[in-house]
Amino acid sequence: MTTYRSNSLHSSSRQISLNVPGHALYVLRVLEDAGYEAWIVGGWVRDALCGVCAHDIDIATSATWQQTRQVFVEAGISVYETGIAYGTVTVVVSHHSIEVTTYRCDGEYLDARRPESVQYVSSIEEDLARRDFTVNAMAYHPERGLLDLFGGQNDLKRRVICAVGDPYLRFTEDALRMLRAIRFACRFSFEIDEQTQQALIARASLLKHVASERIGAEVSQIIASGQTARAITLGFPVLSEAIPELKPLQSFDQRSPYHAYDVLEHTARVCSATEAFTAGCATPALRWAALLHDISKPEMFSVDADGRGHFYGHPEKGALVAKALLKRLALPQHLIREVCALVALHDFDVKVTTSSIRKMVMYLAQRSGSDGISLAYSLLVLKQADALAKALPYREYAVTLERMSRLLQSEAKKGIAQRPQELCISGTDIMQILSLKPGPLVGIYQQKVFESYLSGNIENRREELLALLAQLAH
Repeated sequence: MTTYRSNSLHSSSRQISLNVPGHALYVLRVLEDAGYEAWIVGGWVRDALCGVCAHDIDIATSATWQQTRQVFVEAGISVYETGIAYGTVTVVVSHHSIEVTTYRCDGEYLDARRPESVQYVSSIEEDLARRDFTVNAMAYHPERGLLDLFGGQNDLKRRVICAVGDPYLRFTEDALRMLRAIRFACRFSFEIDEQTQQALIARASLLKHVASERIGAEVSQIIASGQTARAITLGFPVLSEAIPELKPLQSFDQRSPYHAYDVLEHTARVCSATEAFTAGCATPALRWAALLHDISKPEMFSVDADGRGHFYGHPEKGALVAKALLKRLALPQHLIREVCALVALHDFDVKVTTSSIRKMVMYLAQRSGSDGISLAYSLLVLKQADALAKALPYREYAVTLERMSRLLQSEAKKGIAQRPQELCISGTDIMQILSLKPGPLVGIYQQKVFESYLSGNIENRREELLALLAQLAH
């Protein structure tokens, strides 16, 4: 029979059956056969109670990290010291990684970012009390059942995100928890508990103490949920502290017949429409572009003699602003380039012509360094969403954009040359037909042929391109 050391009776635990993977059961058994207590904690428990299959499993134990390491080394299991400052090691069982952490509570928080130290404690109850939200503060063991000290299971049923204990204290300890609250609310379509919501607003300014890359990681997950519009509605005071460039958008009157909403409301509607047009499968670049496409409008605002507002140059300026803020948030370079290309070209005048479609693809490829065709589909969705978020008389443009999308699809099937080098002729062909030697002229003529292709006058077929070169030779 399995034995373990325990300093608590776990009187609050109740029997419930969850389907624990075999590799996690093995880790529990190894620890408890060695005389230590262990529980599955955190996100896996929450997701399992929601009927969601989660792959990441965390285990909390009464063993110190040194004891945990020794136990698994003796069992012939690979162990890695991945977070020993916080009592964490990672064990690998059947190619599955499981983090095992000693019961702990956090020391004093001095900077709203992370504890100055951690203190190891003797009970799972003390360990759970330090966690952020009730739905994340549950523990499970296949024999002892569910340990739910703070009503996490009930909050799951109520579909509410609620802080463990005093939310003002929780957010003062680690301000990033405020973004996590919004992320979980978006991911699960939950509401935020009223007191927790009030604390979000009151403590939002503390986010300035949090490292930008940590903020970037959390905001990226909010964006990835496809619920950016809801995040704006639910937690704009927090979101705008994470991305201060968003603040001027709120209540900014566009003073334009094209727009029925202020810039922030327009942005939220564009984010929502983007998800609708893509059935919730928008790319990360498109989702970020939807949020940032009008980021520079307040800065570029001007008023004409009739009192009408204009935003000349805001797409290009917006791309520069987006580049700076996304770099600050430590997002991948390829993503930054794609987002900036979409922002810069979101007002690009696209017509339902072969030439216009080809030029759009070419510009996107040049600016992003990525596949221009894929980005072109995203750009047309962004333009459609933008059109539907305008004043009613100007929403019909979305229908025209649908025709453009069909034309893009037709062109893409044939294959769109995005660069001169992708034409079905080579530099050797050009030199032979035009009797040229290697040099700048070869590239000039290649560009001329490419421009003729972009204009829609010729297809990217070798025989047509060679015929054009023959004409140029005369």
